[in-house]
Amino acid sequence: MKRMNNKRGTLVLFTGSSGVGKGTVMGELYKLSDKIKLSVSNTTRPPRKGEIDGVHYNFVTTEQFKKLIEEDGYLEYAGYCGKYYGTPKRQVEELLDAGYDVFLEIEVKGGLQIMEKYPEVLSIFLLPPSMEELETRLRGRGTESEDVIQERLRQASEEIKYKNHYKYRVINDDAQRAAAEVFDILNNYKDSKEN
Repeated sequence: MKRMNNKRGTLVLFTGSSGVGKGTVMGELYKLSDKIKLSVSNTTRPPRKGEIDGVHYNFVTTEQFKKLIEEDGYLEYAGYCGKYYGTPKRQVEELLDAGYDVFLEIEVKGGLQIMEKYPEVLSIFLLPPSMEELETRLRGRGTESEDVIQERLRQASEEIKYKNHYKYRVINDDAQRAAAEVFDILNNYKDSKEN
């Protein structure tokens, strides 16, 4: 059933540890609906190979990032492995008003901030099938040093402890299957809001 354009979209908190495959699952979600948009976060980290400014992230300086904090311009923000990440408010509100379901693909600490500020948010935690598989995925990127991989694995172990703070948990053992499960969760949530 197609949604009418005059209805405000749904805000979806979509999180999980680094390397769990959030981006891959999002790619599959786009194939399921043209009403799904990903909020583009600001970050102070440098782009990885193939990442495009304004598409994958808005790559900003630390000074630019801090200025927007002072202007209360973020839904959430957090430091992670020495870099800042944050979700610009204005962009999200414009997409929701246009009827899009907006996914906030953010790290766990930022997700907790969102749930505190927006208790009605649809929260989904994406999990790896195992820590061994997560390590394989992180190494498969070929973009980080051994020290960074070890830090991300330590961080992931800590982050996974927060999974039960999220309303839904989805295991990413297959990106298409996981996307279909997330899509069903979203549609059931929207149906429950309309009834």
